[in-house]
Amino acid sequence: MTKMSGAKALIESLDRQNVEVIFGIVGGATLPVYDVLCKSKIRHIHCRHEQGAAHAADGYARASGKAGVCIATSGPGATNLVTGIANAYLDSSPIIALTGQVCTTSANTSYMIGRDAFQEADIIGITTPITKHNYQLQGAAEIPKTVKTAFYIATTGRPGPVLIDIPKDTQTEVTEIEFSDKIVIRGYKPTFNPHPLQIRKAAELLAKAEKPVILAGGGVITSNASPELLQTAELLMAPVATTFMGKGAFPENHPLSLGSIGMHGNPVANKLLCETDVLLAIGTRFSDRATGNLDSFCSAAKKIHIDIDTAEIGKNIEADIPIVADAKKALNALHKRLAKQLKKKEKSAWIKRVKEAKEQLNPPSKGESKDLKPKALLQQLRKLLPEDAIITTEVGQNQMWAALYFNALKPRTFISSGGLGTMGFGFPAAIGAKVACPDRSVVDIAGDGSFRMTEQELATSVMEDIPVTVIVLNNSVLGMVAQWQRMFFKKRYTAVELGSVPDFVKLAEAYGAQGFHVESIAEFSKAVQKALKSNVTTVIDVPISSEEDVVPMVPPGCGINEQVGEY
Repeated sequence: MTKMSGAKALIESLDRQNVEVIFGIVGGATLPVYDVLCKSKIRHIHCRHEQGAAHAADGYARASGKAGVCIATSGPGATNLVTGIANAYLDSSPIIALTGQVCTTSANTSYMIGRDAFQEADIIGITTPITKHNYQLQGAAEIPKTVKTAFYIATTGRPGPVLIDIPKDTQTEVTEIEFSDKIVIRGYKPTFNPHPLQIRKAAELLAKAEKPVILAGGGVITSNASPELLQTAELLMAPVATTFMGKGAFPENHPLSLGSIGMHGNPVANKLLCETDVLLAIGTRFSDRATGNLDSFCSAAKKIHIDIDTAEIGKNIEADIPIVADAKKALNALHKRLAKQLKKKEKSAWIKRVKEAKEQLNPPSKGESKDLKPKALLQQLRKLLPEDAIITTEVGQNQMWAALYFNALKPRTFISSGGLGTMGFGFPAAIGAKVACPDRSVVDIAGDGSFRMTEQELATSVMEDIPVTVIVLNNSVLGMVAQWQRMFFKKRYTAVELGSVPDFVKLAEAYGAQGFHVESIAEFSKAVQKALKSNVTTVIDVPISSEEDVVPMVPPGCGINEQVGEY
């Protein structure tokens, strides 16, 4: 045991968890922590808004596979983290949120928890529904065990955010501190290994399937199970569709790839899922945006559902063979079992049907388009970027165009806000991803509405020397809302027009970044190439029509086999 302050114990505990970076903003209730942090080897990245800090930690986590860490002061600092925490919770992203808090009752009776002290907020109560777990420390001696346990909970099983609320007097308290490697958490025992009987049943069903389809969700990426997914698909000769969160789990240039399913999914993926006789779903929660009408979703198929979270099994879609396990371990066991039962399947009538559907629904483009259309822009961007480049997106039309037209070739290279649909996520997430992978190109595909939400993080990217590229698909409206008003409200446009303010080139330059305005595909290509070589963040303003829709689309209440509009 060593005598030290709570603040020092916190930084030492983070160091023992191999934390290399923290995203945050200092405040009065975290000053003792920052006083120690400035003397440590952990890098602090000064964000310009706490929401940006949470999204940056999220982007860092998704790109690296490690927990991201963010910190904020008490009261408004803590509540500004809430959107980012909720985003991480719904997308199963492991982040550790540290918040300062007013003093406990054992300190100054004028300023203590529960007396509505200056900048006090019940962040434990506020975040209980949107965290995997949260803690409020009662003394400095609790810090090492709490931090170690928090990281374990955040990164194991189904990942998610954990919050640690640290009263100011706990930070300044000096006491004997013990660091231990032991973790005991009553009631928390994730199931990692699949049940052999369920694996056998699944293998038997898949071996007999005539039209198998694999649906890969975000859990495949989380568990680093993409190699196992690929070998299983190739053994079965089964086409692979992904959910939006699973994009990148399977290379989208592979002959067996169908692309993403859902409301704005690839028509081939939506079509063939409705024809399958056996669906192998891995690491997906069957969200409403993926399935459409639940009653018609793969209604004729037997369903095998692999997920580490027991709460997801049978919640939205009933599984014929449920398998509670880590996706990587389950796929590995399933592949071994299948390899004993059958040789690699040759091209079948089902594979011919897959090829036919692709030719019919995704015909090749006739020459290269010179117009500034989202499809042409994103297909050109794919040609310009290396395979391991990381794409983040904002939320709205830009996000769906990216899902449809930009092929993700590797896991952890497509990062977006799925469950919460958070406007403003993409840019700070890009900063976090660049910190995690400094040698790789990072590009945020943005809409002008979303980028406005967190544009202040340009200061972070410039001052902290974190160069990323932002491509603003600028239609001067809140595009997705305008599309719905166009489709379902007889073009009664309300509160969607954004105009031409700000000038994004001037905005970038005001922050010390560089900006380009482009008017053609050729100019776009040159701007991207310059951005990739730049040592400062680049904003590329790309004007597109305000009448441009994201199609195809599954109308609300319809099944994914009822998609409308051309691809």
